[in-house]
Amino acid sequence: MSAGTAPAFSEVIHSPVRLRICGVLRRGAELEFALLRDTLGLTDANLSKNLRVLADVGFLTVRKESSPSRADARRLTWVTLTPEGRRAVEAHLAALAQIAEG
Repeated sequence: MSAGTAPAFSEVIHSPVRLRICGVLRRGAELEFALLRDTLGLTDANLSKNLRVLADVGFLTVRKESSPSRADARRLTWVTLTPEGRRAVEAHLAALAQIAEG
């Protein structure tokens, strides 16, 4: 958590799956969909649904690109938090810490 982040609880982030997604992405890396799916132990459909919710509110971006290692037309999907998403995650974590402190 960033020092000085004002606590702000986010109903969007608080969903257990979305909180786990944000927790992995908050380290700053852009991750490929399959790696994120496997890291979190989610199905493609569950991950896709939750990424869409986060993207719809502007908390993350989803980028697709062709894969040089594939002969078919399938593309790789890359996911990263936006600056707004990063701030929202830090604010949400600060709110959770505040709740835990009582």
